[in-house]
Amino acid sequence: DAIAEGDILCEIETDKLTNEFESPKAGVLLKIIETDGATVTCLEPIAIIGEANEDISALLSGGAALSADEATAPVAAPVIAETPAKSAGGRINASPLAKKLAKEKGIDLCLITGTGSKGSITVDDVNNYTPTTEADQKVSVSPVAKKMADASGIDLSTVSGDGRIMKKDVAALVADQVPVEKLPETIRLKGMRKTIAKRMSESWSTSPRVTYTRPVDATAMKEFRSRLKPEFEKRGLKLTFNHIIMKVCAQALLEYPHLNGSLVDDTLILHPHAHIGLAIGLDSGLLVPNVKSCDTKSLSQIAEETEKLIAEAKSGHTNMDDLSGGTFTLTNLGAYGITSFSPIINQPELAILGIDAMVDTPVVSGGQITIRPMMNLSLTADHRIIDGALAAQFLQRIGEYLENPALLLV
Repeated sequence: DAIAEGDILCEIETDKLTNEFESPKAGVLLKIIETDGATVTCLEPIAIIGEANEDISALLSGGAALSADEATAPVAAPVIAETPAKSAGGRINASPLAKKLAKEKGIDLCLITGTGSKGSITVDDVNNYTPTTEADQKVSVSPVAKKMADASGIDLSTVSGDGRIMKKDVAALVADQVPVEKLPETIRLKGMRKTIAKRMSESWSTSPRVTYTRPVDATAMKEFRSRLKPEFEKRGLKLTFNHIIMKVCAQALLEYPHLNGSLVDDTLILHPHAHIGLAIGLDSGLLVPNVKSCDTKSLSQIAEETEKLIAEAKSGHTNMDDLSGGTFTLTNLGAYGITSFSPIINQPELAILGIDAMVDTPVVSGGQITIRPMMNLSLTADHRIIDGALAAQFLQRIGEYLENPALLLV
C-alpha cells in the first residue's frame, strides 16, 4: 500500500492513553512486522516502508518476522537513510545493513557518528567504530531485559549474551536463582465486554434491588419433563427445564403484570405480552436474546425458538431484534452447582429470575423424611416499583406452577 507522509499508520496504546502514529516519510508499506494487538517494547520495529519492489531480504535475514527479543533498534524505512543520523525527533538514521551489523556486534548506534549522506550511519562507520571511553563501553541491553534485571537484582555485567543483552539472556540467569515474579496483565475492555461493564454499572446504580430466594420441590417438574420428552424428540426438539420455567414465568407474569413492566424515567410501562430473555454465556461475554410473546406460545414453540436463539448466539449470528424488547429475564447457573445468587436486573426491566442447582435434599413430608430434588429460585426485583410482598407472591406463584405443572392447563 502507498503511504503518504503524515498518514496514520497505527494506534499505539499504553495503560493510560492511545496515540495515533503518523508516517514520518512517504513510500510503500513493504512489510508489517507486528500484528494488531501485539505488545511491543519501545524502539522496536513494527513495519518497513520503502520504495516499490525494493529488496528488503537483508532486513529479514534469519526469519520473516522480527520479534521483540530479536530486534536491537528500529528497522527504519530505507528512505530514512536520506535524513541526518540523529534527527530533531531523536530517531537514529542509519542504513538497514548498518543497523543489522550494529545488532550483531552489540553496538549502540547512538554512540556512532555517521559519515554518510547527510550524516547517516553506514556499514563502514559501524566497522570502524572503536569504544574510546568508559561510557562507550557500557552494556547494551534491551528495555525489557533491563527492567527484568532491575526487578530481579541482576548485575547486567554478569549476563552473557550474543551481542546486545536480551530478555532471554536475563531470564536464563534468573531461572538459576529465583523464579521471575509475574507482572500483572493489563487488558483494555472493548467490544461486548465493555458494553456489559457499562450496562451492569448503570443497572447497579439505577435500581434499588432486593433478591428473594425460595426453595422449590422439582419432583413434579422432572416427572413432567420425562413424560413429554419422547414426544418432543419425535418432533426433533429438546425439552429442558429452562423451557418449562419460561412457560411458567410467562403465565405468572400475566397474573402479576407489574413484574412484566419497565421503568423509563418516571413512567411505568406495563407490557401486554411476556418477552422472556435467557442469559447465554459466551467466551466474549453475555448475550440475552428473548423469545417474543411466550404467553401466547406452546411449550414446544418456546423450546424451538429458544434453541434457535442459543445456536445463533454461539455462532455469532444473533439478530439485534432478538436482543431488544425483552420484558423479563432468566439466568441459570444451576449447571455450575450454584445454590443461591443475586442476578442483576437487565435494564429497563424490573425483575430477573435466577435458577439455581437442583440438589437432592432430605425433606420432611407427612412426618416422614424423604429425599427430594430441591431447587432454589432467586428473584431480583426493582424496589422502586416491586414491593417485597408483591415479589414474594410472584415467586410463590412460580413455585406453585413448578410443583404442580398441571395448573398450567387450568
